Amino acid sequence: MNRIFNFSAGPANLPLPVLEQARDELLDWQGRGLSVMEDSHRGRAFVELAERSEQDLRALLSIPDDYAVLFMQGGATLQFATIPMTLAKPEQGVDYLITGHWGKKAASEAAKLRPMRVVADGEALGYRSVPAMEDWETGADAAYLHYTANETLHGLEIDPPPAAGYAPLVCDMSSTLLSRPIPVERFGLIYACAQKNIGPAGVTVVIISPDLIERVPQDTPLALNYRKIAAAGSMLNTPATFPWYMASLVFRWVADQGGLAGMAERNRRKADLLYGHIDGSDFYANLVDPNWRSWMNVPFTLAEPSLDAKFLETAEQQGLYGLKGHRAVGGMRASIYNAMPEAGVRALVSFMEEFERKA
Repeated sequence: MNRIFNFSAGPANLPLPVLEQARDELLDWQGRGLSVMEDSHRGRAFVELAERSEQDLRALLSIPDDYAVLFMQGGATLQFATIPMTLAKPEQGVDYLITGHWGKKAASEAAKLRPMRVVADGEALGYRSVPAMEDWETGADAAYLHYTANETLHGLEIDPPPAAGYAPLVCDMSSTLLSRPIPVERFGLIYACAQKNIGPAGVTVVIISPDLIERVPQDTPLALNYRKIAAAGSMLNTPATFPWYMASLVFRWVADQGGLAGMAERNRRKADLLYGHIDGSDFYANLVDPNWRSWMNVPFTLAEPSLDAKFLETAEQQGLYGLKGHRAVGGMRASIYNAMPEAGVRALVSFMEEFERKA
């Protein structure tokens, strides 16, 4: 087997031990003569998996006991609409901090449903930095303040969370969740699509405080009703059973790596290695303010853009896949999520050194 190093922004690579366990169990899960994909989500075996996975996630993140943990579908995009629809009254304002492409998408959806106020927008900064908090235009009447923890296109990450105490924090943590310890108790709601650090696409984790879940109107449609989804153990309808199963294996793998403290140490080393090489070179550049650089997504440019295509082609020939930057920003982007081993980052740095030498 010849595995490549996959630097794609998502769906991203999965831990090899997780893939191997899923392979071994694919036809005969728990010795029951069938796949987890074929088993009933109402059956004892899957219900036990679901309950255990929630407890494992709670332990990893130190989630307060009174917070609900939901396994939903629809990705972050469904949450863009569900959050304003269910957590704010029709006439109530909602505040959005925009630091890149996905924050803008979330705000655009919210504006269709509630009075939406942009407290600050980093567009004038090229989405390479975060507007100073003293310049934010906040509203005391806001139902919540939403921000995106990690902007995958731009390689900008906000950590720790902003100290804005006037409204509950709501955060898209799709690329940040499970990468390091997170103070869950500081948030009203956290959501994250799976295909970065959690598992394959198909599951969206939602963590919601008791005061926010009580805001959800009783007549909210079932697929969007956090209150009823929580009461049903995320099984109001048939859940995405295979992605949920895969996520459960990832939770165990993260625990085996030393939990979130271990993941943070590993992720910091990977990021420092790659940024250190970029900063030490005149051939490569990363333009994001060092105070806001992402651990997960590292965009970079070449001094000669005419070499971009050759860089990507040669990298892929050497088993370094998915390095093309998003079409909205161009250049290169290396996504180094939890499952990217340090060996993969070292291989990328070695390739970059050799490519520069021959350029």
